[in-house]
Amino acid sequence: MEFTAHPEEVGTLRRLVRHRLSAWDLDEIVDTAQLCVSELVSNVVTHVGPGNPGALALSLNGTHLRIEVHDPDARALPTLVAAHVDAEGGRGMALVEALTDRWGVLIQEDRKVTWCELATGQAPPVGRSDDPSVTRAEALLDMYATLRPPVCSQDRRSSKVGRLGAEESVVDVITDFLRWLHARGSDADQVLDWAQSRFEATLPARDGRAGSDAL
Repeated sequence: MEFTAHPEEVGTLRRLVRHRLSAWDLDEIVDTAQLCVSELVSNVVTHVGPGNPGALALSLNGTHLRIEVHDPDARALPTLVAAHVDAEGGRGMALVEALTDRWGVLIQEDRKVTWCELATGQAPPVGRSDDPSVTRAEALLDMYATLRPPVCSQDRRSSKVGRLGAEESVVDVITDFLRWLHARGSDADQVLDWAQSRFEATLPARDGRAGSDAL
């Protein structure tokens, strides 16, 4: 989830975190995760500077939730500070240290990644996949949710309603892409056929036949 470093972005990212963790049935750690995101993003605003690009990434790593905040400054490293009790700031990373199982910083050529991990207290959610296509689709739906009100958001705890809402979101995304193709003079039906063929080619083998037989 990309963002621009401004204080008002923190609230938007907190809402996205709640939406994603609710979908993963991790409501018990939503408040802690939101607090960690607030501190990490606020560090970018304060120490990297307002207006800089950033990105927030969430992932499930075994029985842990991993939170990553990316920013373009590999020099401004977060550190633990023994802040005075009356100080207005300086306690951010100390709070992250206290709330999480572990945290750290990865330095890359053009950015740094500040990360932390929270124990979920449960096994990975049923149906969770390491398939990159599934991960990309989830990220796309998360971004799409910021553009439209979530369907059936009043009852996220119902698995049936949650599934129907997710399916409605997928239909919305596909419909918008088809309209985008049509507006540019492309053959939407042909693109759908290509996508269906590619999807069927990736399915597990059934009745002794490989998924590629669908081609």
